[in-house]
Amino acid sequence: MNFSKISAASIVVSAVAAGTGMTPVAQAQQANMTFFVTSAGKGSGADLGGLDGADAHCTALAKAAGAKAANWRAYLSTTMPGGDAGVNARDRIGKGPWRNAKGVVVAKNVSDLHSSKSNVNKQTALTEKGEMVTGSGDTPNQHDILTGSDPAGMYSTAGGDTTCGNWTKSGEGSAIVGHHDRAGLKKETRHMTSWNSSHGSRGCSQDQLKSSGGAGLFYCFAAN
Repeated sequence: MNFSKISAASIVVSAVAAGTGMTPVAQAQQANMTFFVTSAGKGSGADLGGLDGADAHCTALAKAAGAKAANWRAYLSTTMPGGDAGVNARDRIGKGPWRNAKGVVVAKNVSDLHSSKSNVNKQTALTEKGEMVTGSGDTPNQHDILTGSDPAGMYSTAGGDTTCGNWTKSGEGSAIVGHHDRAGLKKETRHMTSWNSSHGSRGCSQDQLKSSGGAGLFYCFAAN
């Protein structure tokens, strides 16, 4: 068998594929991605520049990854003073279905996303690059994902700061986070296995988020 001819033939096939604009499967799946965890935060803790800043970060990361969807929304809730209605994360993200960078569906619709049918976990909650986010037991642990939400994806009525000043604080305060890997120290409690509402952060700065297993990451969904 003439391996040099086989190698040459492979090069020709690759060249033809490139010339015809054929897209590798992985890239095609990434182009159709409608859900991801940010591969990096904005670098200023939970100060994301409000919802607009968070949405812009989702859009920039998705565009850099080659995603076709353009209407990206951060899965974040906000609160209003005086008990007035805030913004619910679940109301910002469209109707679904949503798939990750590998083409795996994480939820068919909003109801499934916030039920036992949700397929958000360590293996599926990938970044826009299709990479897994480190979680409980890994170094570093980055499973605390900013949401500011209750388990139903609505703004919290627990009282106190649950959104780091509606995503404008990088110092004192707190924000509700979820565990993308559905795991935590107290594995028997339902909060530790919640992808969107596990506990409050120790603060709002980048260092404070890191100290409890976070990195200022958040979920992004393509609204349709």
